[in-house]
Amino acid sequence: MNEPKSRQQLDLEKDYKEYVKKITPTHNLYLQMLKAFITGGVICTIGQGLLTFAKQQLGMDQDMAGSFCSLILVLTSVLLTGFNLYSSIVKFGGAGALVPITGFANSVAAPAVEFKKEGQVFGIGCKIFTIAGPVILYGIFTSWVLGLIYWAGKCLGWL
Repeated sequence: MNEPKSRQQLDLEKDYKEYVKKITPTHNLYLQMLKAFITGGVICTIGQGLLTFAKQQLGMDQDMAGSFCSLILVLTSVLLTGFNLYSSIVKFGGAGALVPITGFANSVAAPAVEFKKEGQVFGIGCKIFTIAGPVILYGIFTSWVLGLIYWAGKCLGWL
């Protein structure tokens, strides 16, 4: 039933384990967190700069300045994605580049760029929300659940 492994099989397993260990990338968690913090911080600092510029230099109110800031950040992210530069930022900054609004714009633009060769309908139209779709779905669902909990808490006098 369970025959003992031959010396050759043991050597192959050992060689395979060494090979896997050699090619498996190792990550420094603290360095990754620092890079994500710096990347996200730079994106947010740029956003704050845009917000301040829109309010002070362009005379916009808070809501209009926020819309202006979001528009510029999304546009910049889409352009960087189109020129294949945002992937380098993500490779360096990880979640720091994927979490802000720029990461969401990238998650919509990247499939559009990747699948454009398949055509407007079956390429871009079908694939554009492959990454962002689940984020939208679970974001809306979570908002609905939390809204229901809030409503129930108000009705029961808990809130």
